[in-house]
Order: sequence, then C-alpha cells, then structure tokens
Amino acid sequence: MFIGHWAPALAVAAKRKSPGIATLFVAGQLVDWGFFGFLLLGIEHMRVTPGISAMNPMDLYHMPYTHSLLGSVVFGAAFGALVWAATKDRMAALLAGAVVVSHWLLDLVVHVPDLTLAGSPPKLGLGLWNHPALEMPLELGLTFGALWLYAAARKPALPRVLVLGAVLLLLQAINWFGSVEPEVTAGTSLLAFFAYALATLAAWWMGKSAAVSA
Repeated sequence: MFIGHWAPALAVAAKRKSPGIATLFVAGQLVDWGFFGFLLLGIEHMRVTPGISAMNPMDLYHMPYTHSLLGSVVFGAAFGALVWAATKDRMAALLAGAVVVSHWLLDLVVHVPDLTLAGSPPKLGLGLWNHPALEMPLELGLTFGALWLYAAARKPALPRVLVLGAVLLLLQAINWFGSVEPEVTAGTSLLAFFAYALATLAAWWMGKSAAVSA
C-alpha cells in the first residue's frame, strides 16, 4: 500500500482538535520514512525480485525494526511523545501515534508475508498485492473516501483539494505502472523521500485553507 497510508491521516484530520494535516501525513508514512532511512544506512534491507508478488517486485526480506508490530508501536509512541511535547495536547498525541501504527495494519492486508510481530518469524501478510483487482480499488477508495471526508468536514479550498488529489493519484500511478529499477540503490530511498515530502507539502498547502474546527 502506498497512498492508502494517508487515508487514516485524512480521516483523523477531519476531526476537531486533531494534529495538523501535515503532521498526520508524516505520521501515516513515518514507518516507511524510517525504513528507507535504515535502508540507506544498511540497517534494514530489500532487493528487487520480479514476481515476488503480482503488483510489487520489492522483496522486503529484512525490516525487523520498522515493519514489526512492536517497532511500529515504538515509532508511534515516539512520534506521539513529540506531538505532545510540541502541543501539550494529549488527544492530538494519541491520534498521531495511532496513525503511525495504522501503517503496519494496512501493510498486513496487502503485503506478502514479510511483516513480523517483534522482528522474528513467523512472517505475516495477507497478500492482497497478488490480487490487483481487489487491491487497486481498495487503495483508491480508502484514500479518496478519506479525502472527501476531510473536505466535507474542514471545507478547504476546492482547487487545493484537487491539487492534493492529483498529486496522490500521480504518485500512485507511478508506483503501479512506472518502470522499476533492476536493483536497490541510494536513489531508491531518495525517490521515496521525495514522494513522501511532495504529498506532505500538498496536504499542508490544502490544510492552510481549511476551517479551524470541524
């Protein structure tokens, strides 16, 4: 799952007294920010293995820290603590932490077995990446349903909603249909960082025009 990870961020951002939408967009992909950072440092590993699933050639064979349930909870707790330190708002901190942890739960639905509970086997994953006719509408439906929910609650400027929607759709189209590099390089992480930052910037821009309360 890619843009679907921002669906919880958008849904939570529709609520009163939620953290800012840019904060929540970081939360939604924080686990992958961590993974691609660890990949650069050689702490976690992936390789390109065509055919490992019908939709995604990434063989995520070693990611015990970011993509274990325990690791995701640690990331969520740390991020929630940062939000609390910045805002002194307990509910905002809890919501931000929950969005971080939602990443693992959504990955569980689509990944082939490569997730863990605490870094060691058994490896888990329901494998919806092997069923594009189910995964693709599910991801789009979650994401744009949540965007509609946010827009209905917060009333941001329509052109800014459309820009965010276009950015998300473009990123997902590249993810699904773009060419795949034959091997993992530093550019793999840098490209991921660029995509996450672009979506977060578009969400922040949209949020600047939104109503203060819902």
